[in-house]
Amino acid sequence: MKKLDFIFFDAGGGHRAAANGLRQVIEQQDRPFQIRMVNLQELLDSIDIFRKITGLRLQDVYNVFLKNGWTLGSGPLMTGMHTIIRMFHSQQVRVLEKFWLQSRPDMVVSLVPNFDRALCQSLRKALPQVPFVTILTDIADYPPHFWIEQQDQHLICGSDKAVEQALALGHTPAKVHQVSGMILNPRFYEITPLSPARRAADRADLGFAPDLPVGLLLFGGEGATVMLQIAKDLDNRQLLAICGHNTKLAEKLDALPHRAAMFVEGFTKEIPRYMQLADYFIGKPGPGSISEAVAMRLPVIVQRNSWTLPQERYNTEWVREQGVGIVLPDFRGIARAVDELLVPSTYARFRTATERIHNRAVFEIPDILEEILQHHLA
Repeated sequence: MKKLDFIFFDAGGGHRAAANGLRQVIEQQDRPFQIRMVNLQELLDSIDIFRKITGLRLQDVYNVFLKNGWTLGSGPLMTGMHTIIRMFHSQQVRVLEKFWLQSRPDMVVSLVPNFDRALCQSLRKALPQVPFVTILTDIADYPPHFWIEQQDQHLICGSDKAVEQALALGHTPAKVHQVSGMILNPRFYEITPLSPARRAADRADLGFAPDLPVGLLLFGGEGATVMLQIAKDLDNRQLLAICGHNTKLAEKLDALPHRAAMFVEGFTKEIPRYMQLADYFIGKPGPGSISEAVAMRLPVIVQRNSWTLPQERYNTEWVREQGVGIVLPDFRGIARAVDELLVPSTYARFRTATERIHNRAVFEIPDILEEILQHHLA
């Protein structure tokens, strides 16, 4: 039984979700792996300069910014964060090296950005023969020093763009592995399709008129205050709003007068079911939520402007390239965009584009990890 360390943190929900989804599939497949979930934030808490300055851990600072929509100027902020990370690089390496010597994994799999240089260098010092693998949980990299570093390691990429970026930095094709998309929770593949009658009944249970379209509002695990304005602008549209851990936002949406039916949900693990009941998706261009929507055949509406997180900007290009939805410069145009999306011929075109995408990454990656292990053992 080989021991694999999955490295994640909770800056946004996507890294833990991807690690958990992959772990579940590996366990279901009865692979000869023992998976240990390793929270990088907890490992590095003792040297977290952000915590010392603000009283909040780095991942919590990030989540506060997301929850409140304070993302304007996030590019320069990321540059500043990278500067601080570099200042404490040697300390990070020492802490991680000690951890590897104690835990002695057979493979380290990173599902986090920003810290892969420290993760790889510390592993090389402690256990030089142990393979280091980075799985990009973004559709593409945001160089420099975000996902892809110039070091000896394996990279698992979910798009042609990410593969191009890895090769351009000098990684050999043998160590750049392409899969068909982002890691999705296996529930998205296991959910039973609904008959038209059952879908209509389930929509009616949530208060919706079954024959009218329903838009799904989803802005990550922390929600976003922009959902309030979108709900106001779509006063005549049926909406299913998922607010995540943002209970104040859920309360405000619940209290908001709305002519058409609106169902408000907080944090839930039933995203696949709610997507089954919706007709289109409105949200931030996160790699996970876009990929989930496309997997459930929902055309998407996202925005890209100076408020968009820099690592998520390529995702909007991907939406355009794949033809799966509409990219707005501002959500103030949401009512017009929904009208356009729901023109029958336009909706059919977007829906057909989603059906051309077959993302099986969560089932492809275990084979790649096993192949890497076998190669290193040989």
